[in-house]
Amino acid sequence: MDGPGVLFGGQAALAQLQAELNERRQELQPKKRFAFKARKKDAAAAAQADAAPVASASPAPPSTKEEGAPELSWACGFSNLESQDLEKRADELRQRDILLSDLTNCTVRLRGNPNTLRLAKARGCKVLCGPVSTSVFLEDCRDCILAVACQQLRVHTTKDTRIFLQVTSRAIVEDCSGIQLAPYTWNYPGIDKDFQDSGLDRSRNNWNQVDDFNWLARNVASPNWSILPEEERDIQWD
Repeated sequence: MDGPGVLFGGQAALAQLQAELNERRQELQPKKRFAFKARKKDAAAAAQADAAPVASASPAPPSTKEEGAPELSWACGFSNLESQDLEKRADELRQRDILLSDLTNCTVRLRGNPNTLRLAKARGCKVLCGPVSTSVFLEDCRDCILAVACQQLRVHTTKDTRIFLQVTSRAIVEDCSGIQLAPYTWNYPGIDKDFQDSGLDRSRNNWNQVDDFNWLARNVASPNWSILPEEERDIQWD
């Protein structure tokens, strides 16, 4: 009569042992939160590895110098003058970078061979320059007359200005109006040697070949520049 009770008690004890065994197994297994943290750490490391090339490839801060602008030391020229007759000769100009700025109603004669010439903020001026080895740059000029020989001419924000030009490349105008062009005719003693020293090809003159950055129509003439009529080219330089 004790058989069924003993059997039931044995089954209960076995079930208890099985439960304790399962509980022990769970305790011995690595806890999920540790595995989760490890995966999170691995993911963070992977994210840093992915971000590293991007950081190394990021561009350097932009330079304060305008891109493409030449690094020139304007050590020679005239500035902030009005109604003056100004002049520099060959020994003062030889391969120098010349700056003329903020001039009003002045006449400037540059008898020699500069390296570059920049004319800025001129009003009612006459500027006569010998052969320039590289570039001439005009900016913000009004009602001026210029005689320049150069390799490259760039004219920016300039109005109602006559340019007697010798240039070996195509001239460039931008944001301009009332520009008139004619061949270079200024002469002075020693100009032949200055042309030789400049390296310019005197037989090559593209004075009437102009690219207007504000006028892209090829089959219609730009309204911003024109050829100076021959009857208006007789200028008394000196």
